[in-house]
Amino acid sequence: MIPRYSRPAMSAIWSDEAKLQRWLDVELAALEGWVETGAVPREAVETIRARATAPSPARVAEIERRTHHDVAAFVDAVAEGLGQEGRWFHYGLTSSDVLDTALSLQIRDAGALLLEGVDRAFAAVLARAEEHRDTVTIGRTHGVHAEPTTFGLKLAGWAFALDRDRGRIVAALEGMRVGKLSGAVGTYSAADPEVERVACERLGLEPAPSSTQILQRDRHAEVLNALALLAASLERFALELRHLARTEVREVEEPFAAGQKGSSAMPHKRNPIVAERICGLARVVRGFAVTGLENVALWHERDISHSSAERVVLPDAFLAVDYMLDRFAWLVEGLVVRAERMRENLDASHRLYFSQRLLLALVESGLGRDEAYRLVQRHAMRAWDEGLDFPDLVRADTEIAGRLDVDAVFDLDAYTRNVGVVFERLEALRREHVHA
Repeated sequence: MIPRYSRPAMSAIWSDEAKLQRWLDVELAALEGWVETGAVPREAVETIRARATAPSPARVAEIERRTHHDVAAFVDAVAEGLGQEGRWFHYGLTSSDVLDTALSLQIRDAGALLLEGVDRAFAAVLARAEEHRDTVTIGRTHGVHAEPTTFGLKLAGWAFALDRDRGRIVAALEGMRVGKLSGAVGTYSAADPEVERVACERLGLEPAPSSTQILQRDRHAEVLNALALLAASLERFALELRHLARTEVREVEEPFAAGQKGSSAMPHKRNPIVAERICGLARVVRGFAVTGLENVALWHERDISHSSAERVVLPDAFLAVDYMLDRFAWLVEGLVVRAERMRENLDASHRLYFSQRLLLALVESGLGRDEAYRLVQRHAMRAWDEGLDFPDLVRADTEIAGRLDVDAVFDLDAYTRNVGVVFERLEALRREHVHA
């Protein structure tokens, strides 16, 4: 991922330096396993542990220009400082034992950082939802006014979505909490299952119950799909804010700092650029999920077609989503909410949102549903076409006004009387997060 969309902590996890350190961690853990089985002298491993350091990316690249193999170059670079005991380094392992187990560690670290971002975003949405629990706004379906809701209720739905996204990421990370040191085609022919068990235990992983030369890539695809779903949620939220920020709507506005410029040509512009950026990056992350799915089907016990793709999509997916979460939380925390504009827009459709309440009241009064529907629709269409107030038209119709309590029908509070039910559920979810 380009630096513009990368944050330091996540970048550090996916740096070449961190990768080589994780390779070394796996190699040293494997040696501990060999000590446990008695195949490698403990003194030799202690010497290796004392002397071994992760080589610089530059040194590995220099050797790789000769070997054309990155893990072989890494092994040679580490062995340069080990002396005679270096013969035990990488003993009984194949490259993918190191690569895949180390990748699981990187994904674990990156996932923990990502979950912190989800939690921050969840907290931001939760706080603003509570703040605007009773801020009435118009709900829209097909982009057209439907019935009133509250801005807080809209945000509450986002909080529940983020919780679902969190659950999917946790499950996907659990699927990646495995390592493999089973050798060339997964038969332990050059290794020992006990070496794998000990090494994984030292690294905080579980041995994969079955592996070929690699960990099967459905695990990695699950991670990428969980990230893509989270990105899709963030895109959905950002798209809503973009709509609400349009001049014709203007119910919300992104934070706008002193000295900020919205356009190089038009000084009046205050554009939803962060929300647009989130939407754009979501498209990229979705593409990564497709790559993850395509990496599942490999030739026989393995080929290398997944490797080049993963070097791009796994780091970049985590980097992009980490950045998106940070920007989304910032956006929600500083979002300008224009409650007065929401009320203006609510009234802009001549209070036609009362149509369903009137329909139901007429049905309850004894009218057939189709007859009641046509009666209500007649006044609704006239209100639209002539710009008249819908309740006023209904009150003037003695056929309707004589059948029911009109004032009770046109009660705005009726739309928000059950909002508390959702917020009780949201509070229960908040408590779960606190005690998790």
